[in-house]
Formats: sequence, C-alpha cells, structure tokens
Amino acid sequence: MRLDRATLGNWSGRACFHLQPVGDHMRRHLATADRRFMDETTAPVLDPGRGQTKKGYFWTIVSDDRGHSGPSPPIVLFRYASGRSGAFAERFLDGFNGRFLQCDAMTAMTG
Repeated sequence: MRLDRATLGNWSGRACFHLQPVGDHMRRHLATADRRFMDETTAPVLDPGRGQTKKGYFWTIVSDDRGHSGPSPPIVLFRYASGRSGAFAERFLDGFNGRFLQCDAMTAMTG
C-alpha cells in the first residue's frame, strides 16, 4: 500500500494531538519525582529548505525509583530541542522539585 507523504504527516499530527494529555501527565509526574536522570543525544533532523539534514537533540528525562523501593512506575520522556544549551535543560527541568538530578556532567553552553 502506498501512502502519500501528506497523509502520513496528517496522521502523525493527529496522533500527537491526541497523545498530548499523556505527555502532559508524564511531565507532571516527572516534576514530582524525587530522583531524575537527564541526558541528550544527537539526531538528524530534516531541513526542508536546504534539502538535507541538520543536527538536532533528543533530551531524555527518566524517573525510575524501583531500585530505591519507590512506589511509582518508571517513566521515560523524550523532548526535542534544536541545541544542547543549558537553557533547554532549564526549560525541561521547570517545576522539578526532587532532591536528585543525575546527568553526565557535560558542561552545557549558556544562552
């Protein structure tokens, strides 16, 4: 079966719209987690105007307290950003009230 690119884009957009409440719930739950892990990794992103890809970043935010007898289920949330600036990390950590944030200690660029 051949599907038009526009059809796939439409379906993806609709799925994202309907899944947004799930992502919001996960984000609220992560904000209350006592321990959180966060890291970023590169990902090629389409750059339609140039006809090639550019470098983007998927930030992974995780809470998993099973090893500490925590009552909550593990959660992994992926967020996209165009860079690895500390400003993105701060935005993704907005509302975090936990005690521990584990990361790889890479020095993030400010601004």
